[in-house]
Amino acid sequence: MNKSLPGGQKQQVKKLLRVFLLSGLLCLVLVSFLGITAQAAGVTIDVDASDTEGNLGALEVIVIFAFLALLPSVVLMMTSFTRIVIVLSFLRNAMGTAQSPPNMILIGLAVFLTLFIMQPTIDEMNEVAYQPYKEGELTSTEALQAAAEPIKKFMLTQTTQESLDMFLDLGDIEPPEIEDPSDPVELAELPLTVITPAFLTSELSRAFMMGFLIFLPFLIIDLVVGSILMSMGMVMLPPAMISLPFKLLLFVMVDGWSLMMGTLVNSFGT
Repeated sequence: MNKSLPGGQKQQVKKLLRVFLLSGLLCLVLVSFLGITAQAAGVTIDVDASDTEGNLGALEVIVIFAFLALLPSVVLMMTSFTRIVIVLSFLRNAMGTAQSPPNMILIGLAVFLTLFIMQPTIDEMNEVAYQPYKEGELTSTEALQAAAEPIKKFMLTQTTQESLDMFLDLGDIEPPEIEDPSDPVELAELPLTVITPAFLTSELSRAFMMGFLIFLPFLIIDLVVGSILMSMGMVMLPPAMISLPFKLLLFVMVDGWSLMMGTLVNSFGT
């Protein structure tokens, strides 16, 4: 009996052996890495299941890395980014240009507009939190608390009273005793767990309302083109193909991008 394997099976066996060897090496590297004790900034990070004083266990390290991975998204949701990126997406859908501008361009534009709108808030955070912390006047906890105040004031100026009251009722939280309920400085005593979802709810409502207003002129063009094609008996020709050039022409003639950027910035009262 010939025990030799065919050429194709030999190649498969070699590939399997390589996969097993690479998997074993990766496991060894992972185990070695988890056993290393790293010391940085006076904090001993020991990836160990035991919970000893001064050491971070495996669960704590996982939570820290998960928090760092979610931090950019959380920060963006506490700024003007949400409203801007939704409105730009509605604009692209209303014009019917599919993937033009691409997502990378829209997100990049939203990020830079967010930096432009949030510049006064960022400057205030730098003045009241980062600079005192850098000079040793505030601890890290105090700096975080000081940095939260400007961002709270920004969110509260964009939050409707209905959204804020809804989350106060849902959380069974007593509102602070204040003289002016619309004053963001007095409302800043509320926790971020209440202000942030109320702010996001208000931002979504405003973004969808702006999207509705954006759709109206382009919808009129679609209706006119569709009616003309129907009256001419050209029912097999897609109306979207004919209306797209007219939408682009209208958008360019009214200087649509400048109008859109100005409207977005002015909607935040900056």
